[in-house]
Amino acid sequence: MNFNFPLILLAATAISGVIYLCDVLLWAKKRHASTYGKLPLLVDYARSFFPVLLAVLIIRSFIIQPFRVPTGSLEPTVMPGDFILVNQFAYGLRFPVWGWHFLPIGEPKHGDIVVFHWPVDPSKDFVKRVIGLPGDRISYINKVLYINDQEMPQKFVRTATDTNGGNSGSWPVNVVEESFGSETHQIYVCPLSTSVGGTSVGGTSSCPNSTMQNFYDVVVPKDHYFMMGDNRDDSDDSRFWGFVPEKNLVGKAFMVFFSWNSATNSPRWNRIGTSI
Repeated sequence: MNFNFPLILLAATAISGVIYLCDVLLWAKKRHASTYGKLPLLVDYARSFFPVLLAVLIIRSFIIQPFRVPTGSLEPTVMPGDFILVNQFAYGLRFPVWGWHFLPIGEPKHGDIVVFHWPVDPSKDFVKRVIGLPGDRISYINKVLYINDQEMPQKFVRTATDTNGGNSGSWPVNVVEESFGSETHQIYVCPLSTSVGGTSVGGTSSCPNSTMQNFYDVVVPKDHYFMMGDNRDDSDDSRFWGFVPEKNLVGKAFMVFFSWNSATNSPRWNRIGTSI
């Protein structure tokens, strides 16, 4: 069962606030005039919890929100089990629950890591990297990304091991540095029988979920974004379910505040405080 936490929080804040206001305007005067005036339990709870609920609502809706990343689709940048902080106002302020945009502040940029409501099922939140902005033409050819006919250069860094967790086994991947203008980040790609940046990167792909499909000149519609995971051959992203509408954006991820390695049942202390 999926609980709509923002709706529950908003409802709890509104109900406690109405009770608090009624007490201040109506009930408190009668209670003070009575010889045996006593604060009702419901009013006591409302007066105690309303300030806390209001503070949580404001912080979570307009400032910072925490998220747990369950999958490895953004490895090696974001690991499964990372708990990340998301800037809620990076792309403008929105009304809680409904998501209506009432104060524009900024817009996503190429390379931003963004949390958004999945277009297929908006009750679920995804986190991916922004690859295409409105109007961009995106191509992905032999695991190399092209934006508006400009190749995003890649440089081989090292080999690594990827896994889906559990008993699904593991397989080799290449860690490659990809450049977006002056910004660079690392990605996972399955080995090919070609070279990256002049360096041999292996033979036939051994990744069980390898997605080798090329695509050419996909145009991003107005008010939409094209998202991809950094784990390019093990990511469920815009290549499969399409573009993300602007109204689905939640915020920009900026830091890992905790990380849990489920394979070893221990924290990843070295990731705490890592910038994204």
